[in-house]
Amino acid sequence: MTTHVIADTTALTTRSLRHILRSPDTIITTAVMPIGILLLFVFVLGGAIDTGSQSYIDYLLPGILLITIASGVSYTAYRLFLDLQGGMFERFQSMPIARSSALWAHVLTSLAANLVSLAIVIGVAFLLGFRSGAGVLAWLAVVGILLLFTLSLTWLAVFAGLAAKSADGAIAFSYPLIFLPFISSAFVPTDTMPGPVAWFAEYQPVTPIVDTIRALLAGQPVGADIWIALAWMLGILIVGYALAMLRYRRRTR
Repeated sequence: MTTHVIADTTALTTRSLRHILRSPDTIITTAVMPIGILLLFVFVLGGAIDTGSQSYIDYLLPGILLITIASGVSYTAYRLFLDLQGGMFERFQSMPIARSSALWAHVLTSLAANLVSLAIVIGVAFLLGFRSGAGVLAWLAVVGILLLFTLSLTWLAVFAGLAAKSADGAIAFSYPLIFLPFISSAFVPTDTMPGPVAWFAEYQPVTPIVDTIRALLAGQPVGADIWIALAWMLGILIVGYALAMLRYRRRTR
């Protein structure tokens, strides 16, 4: 980014963050559903699931964190759609600002808001008994993975917000993303699933990401899962960014 783009992005990001600060219920709402799922599985269903020597909340938390992000990015699509409908992008085009800064402002706001939601969920997990054997470097790696996952899904959300015909449509794109962790290793080991379901769970993107975060939090070797997880996230990021920029150029042509 040039200095001009950075300055414009900073100004527009500050604008977006102010909207969130004036409406903190957005972050609270984003965190409520994952916390509800966490409580349900830990206290109602967790006793029926065998995760070996690892406590179920320690096993469960990585998947809950990914659901938190998937839930949070839906608001990015929604806010972007409202800006389009309200004529904000047309107004920005009439000003001497970098065109891409409007999108990057929404992306950076998504990263900041999701970090707060993730912190809330992790705090609740600690209160419920979650414990980690991870060192400082492992925790930094977990944060890096969560940020990359957020960035990847956020660019998909940007595309959804640009392509949506209604506010409900902008939000609805996240439903499959929220559901995907349920068919992965996030809640139960994949070897307990029926054959075709186990195959899908093993080879879809959420499983290696969950397994990598789980190993890092437990202070265990991550093996090849981390490379598979990074490949998935970078692939999603590239596709999401390309689709979003292509759609944005068409909308602002």
